[in-house]
Amino acid sequence: MKNIPLLKNTGVGAVLIILMIMFGCVQEPVLWNVNSEEQVISDYIAANPDQYSEFGKLVESAQLNSLLSIRGPFTLFLPTNEAMKNYYEQNNTSFEQLQSEEIKKLVYNHLVINEIRSSDFGLGALRDTNAIGDFLVTEFQGSDIVINKQSIVTDRDIRTANGFIHQIDKVIDLVTISVYDQLKSDPTYSLFAQGLELSGLKDTLQKITSIYGKKKGVDQYMRTRFTILAVPDKVYADSLGITTIDQLIAHFTTSRDSIAHKANPFYRYMEYHCLGGTYYLSDFKTKLYPILSSDNNILVTIDNDYKLNLDKKTKLYTGFDVENSNIPAKNGAIHRIDNVLPVIQPEPTLFIFDTTDYPEIKQGDFYGKYYMKWSDGQNTFPKIKWKGDYLQYYYKNHDAPEQINSDCLNMNGFWEIEITTPKIMKGTYSLSGYIWSGQMDFEVYVDGVKTATISRSGLDRAPWGEFTWTKTEEHKIKIINITWGILFWDTVIFTPVK
Repeated sequence: MKNIPLLKNTGVGAVLIILMIMFGCVQEPVLWNVNSEEQVISDYIAANPDQYSEFGKLVESAQLNSLLSIRGPFTLFLPTNEAMKNYYEQNNTSFEQLQSEEIKKLVYNHLVINEIRSSDFGLGALRDTNAIGDFLVTEFQGSDIVINKQSIVTDRDIRTANGFIHQIDKVIDLVTISVYDQLKSDPTYSLFAQGLELSGLKDTLQKITSIYGKKKGVDQYMRTRFTILAVPDKVYADSLGITTIDQLIAHFTTSRDSIAHKANPFYRYMEYHCLGGTYYLSDFKTKLYPILSSDNNILVTIDNDYKLNLDKKTKLYTGFDVENSNIPAKNGAIHRIDNVLPVIQPEPTLFIFDTTDYPEIKQGDFYGKYYMKWSDGQNTFPKIKWKGDYLQYYYKNHDAPEQINSDCLNMNGFWEIEITTPKIMKGTYSLSGYIWSGQMDFEVYVDGVKTATISRSGLDRAPWGEFTWTKTEEHKIKIINITWGILFWDTVIFTPVK
């Protein structure tokens, strides 16, 4: 058994926790290669008082010098003294006036518990959140790298013994409000914001956290994540001649008194622009993305542009106003689009479901970092059920073939496991999946019906059956081994049959 590196916890009060690997599996830690000739981040700040003494005072006051002196790796976006001075002036405050909790949040807002070089920056969010669980967003303006639409990186990739520093010319403001409140604060979206309010979607989009389970009788909370595809007033005026909310409602429905009901066409239109999950432009791939209710989808196509609901015949699509997209909020992202984006039902397309893509798993500190094991197969997760000695979140692919996100679900011995998929667009599909089964035999059940028996397949993508579904809904996929063996279950693959 080996120790693994220090990892982050997104809570403000506890940034790092030490975690051990269970049940005898050996996980090789990815350790920062420390060069003893280089200073750690805290020493680098202290050694350059002419540039960073003001931020250094925050670090010292928050008692974080010791944190920034350990192995790491860390990435710090470091404001200069001039940037700190401007921050105090713009907010009519000073170092002496800041409360201790404000100071901690300010430092954590600039800190990522991982190594991120400037070559990792793209048009969207960093791959890891900062130390308070918020995504920092990067983009390019000419040769400049800009953080959260406001701070320019003026000196990049300053290597220290425990990470990287990127000097910035402006303090990164804390993100504190929801996607709805962020949208409403921009007057160019007045009609769309009113539509979200009158439809009742505002209440959902204002939630910052939600309960996802209990631990020892105590509610467990996770950050909610949304994406809004926002239509500016100018698009409604130019495309439809609409300038008031009454006109917008009347365009979609004659039942004004029921616009907060899910079946109302106006509600359906507004919800169609709200995705569950946070997607910055760098996160989008060519695939279907479910709306909040998960009973319809938006097709995103990435080629020479970011395209919504591309019509293959006419080549028409709704695009993104890139300059005004990637707007961060506390619980998601906002993108400005260049068309009305009417409600359609896209044709089924290839959908690959990662078996670890559940909020209860993705919320865990172990996610994407190290193994985790559970023994209660009926109560641990609402949409994963199993029988057997344990279920393991398996990370890294040194014992199994390459996996999506380098993780999968793992079991050993004699067992059975059932997962509930997201809602799948109605249509006809051939079903398969990537399972590395340790040369065992297993059976596949879809919605309670046995559809395939796979014999000693090793790396498997043998067909599990063909299905025609007349409703867009969830499906249950169960795997039962009939000979002793090890399971590594990575994906379920839904391939449309034309």
